[in-house]
Amino acid sequence: MTETRWTARLLSEGEDPDPRFTLANERTFLAWIRTALAVIAGGIGLAVAGDALAAPLRNGLAITFSATGALIAALAFRRWLRTERALRRGQTLPPPRLAPLMSYGLAVAAVVLLVAVLATR
Repeated sequence: MTETRWTARLLSEGEDPDPRFTLANERTFLAWIRTALAVIAGGIGLAVAGDALAAPLRNGLAITFSATGALIAALAFRRWLRTERALRRGQTLPPPRLAPLMSYGLAVAAVVLLVAVLATR
């Protein structure tokens, strides 16, 4: 297997964890990627929503959702890497920093979207 610079650094730390933990970490990474894709798809859906919402609000929400999805995707790898390092070092797993921001942010966005839809009806 050809190792890149970052993988060589990662594999030089600590010991190989139980493969089940590494695979679980990978599944969690993929779940974050699926979430990012869903949020981006929501942004695209808003962008093409037509007259369902006023253009400035629709465009603002579409940009916000798409940018949030991009941020989630970018931070998913960082989360995977931090967790994999902790597993290799036998340390406590780091808490997900993005989870509270994402859950509260999506809740606020849903309320704003609901209010906007009801206000335009």
